[in-house]
Amino acid sequence: MDRETRAFAERHFRGLGGRVLDGGGRAPGSVAFIKDPDAFSYADFFKGYLLPNVPCVFSSAFTEGWGSRRRWVTAAGKPDFDYLLQKYGDVVVPVANCGVREYNSNPKEHMPLRDYISYWKEYIQGGYSSPRGCLYLKDWHLCRDSSAEDVFTLPVYFSSDWLNEFWDALDVDDYRFVYAGPTGTWSPFHADIFRSFSWSVNICGRKKWLFFPPGQEEALRDCYGGLPYDVTSPALLNTHLHPLHQYSSPPLEVTALEVTQEAGEMVFVPSGWHHQVHNLDDTISINHNWVNGCNLANMWHFLQQELHAVQQEVSQWRDSMPDWHHHCQVIMRSCSGINFEEFYHFLKVIAERRLLILGEGMEGHIAATGLGPQQAAFDIARIAEVLTSVVQHPDFQRVDTSAFSPQPEELLQQLEEAVAATASL
Repeated sequence: MDRETRAFAERHFRGLGGRVLDGGGRAPGSVAFIKDPDAFSYADFFKGYLLPNVPCVFSSAFTEGWGSRRRWVTAAGKPDFDYLLQKYGDVVVPVANCGVREYNSNPKEHMPLRDYISYWKEYIQGGYSSPRGCLYLKDWHLCRDSSAEDVFTLPVYFSSDWLNEFWDALDVDDYRFVYAGPTGTWSPFHADIFRSFSWSVNICGRKKWLFFPPGQEEALRDCYGGLPYDVTSPALLNTHLHPLHQYSSPPLEVTALEVTQEAGEMVFVPSGWHHQVHNLDDTISINHNWVNGCNLANMWHFLQQELHAVQQEVSQWRDSMPDWHHHCQVIMRSCSGINFEEFYHFLKVIAERRLLILGEGMEGHIAATGLGPQQAAFDIARIAEVLTSVVQHPDFQRVDTSAFSPQPEELLQQLEEAVAATASL
């Protein structure tokens, strides 16, 4: 990040006044297509798409050097099953059944990749049908579970990735995934975890994306308050089951942005945009979820909503259950993958790394992540803004922070001092 981009971003967040990124609530007329890597800088992406929180598609020229695009794909543009078997055949992967609904997702099983590829071949030979159902390899942690050397190169536009930086520091998990499946596999209507950004590259095959800006999903709720599982279902036309779209005052407009993603192309999914994705061909994709200073407030807002939902669900036990607030945090972590305590730890890890960059240079870290002092200063300002809200939140004040080091108020003071010191950087 350069000085001018940082100044632009800080003006943008002052204008938001603490509100979350939302993309304006209205779909743009179309999704921008970025053709030439040489003519599109990090600052262009940051100002044009990341801050406004709107989607875009990058051409296949941005990924043409990836090893996976050479090795995982046949000359005919199909998945190279022989190479994948040789390289990863014994790796155990998660597989979802697209034909079975379990709440608003699909049930999963685990199997060696060679067994899934055997199924995939049989599925194709059976005219894209199988008694076993429509199985989709989803959320394979390739980078965590096996060597990802020469598979892909992280695009500079997505290099400020706190989510994976944090989990890499803990060395227990990540949010980098491979998806693979035959024509007809799909992902139900959803918004990404923690209201993260995501990016997705088709190594081969095509996907159809249906995007809805934040807020438009409210018009799709049914009479019980639930969001749809499949936005292409005729059930959404039932005005008794889905009354909001037609009878709200004023009427809620729902405008889906439809994008067909070709092989090699890269889709940027903004924070909080609900979407549904269908594979139009036999498809393999690489996908990352990521959070940074631009959508950190969105993540914090989402976590507050999640805790409130848990508290509403177990409210009848509030007076009779010892440590009710603690149990709500435990339930929240079980349901959402994180609670207020871990969110503070997340903020602390990123904050301390940025303070090191500013205070000691931390040249190796800067080289590894592409971060410079302007980016670090921007990050610290965003963390300070959100941490101020965290320490003031009544439910965070009930968290036992006695073992935290540093204490939240102490870390906030360090960040505020750093913000003041870098104002003229």
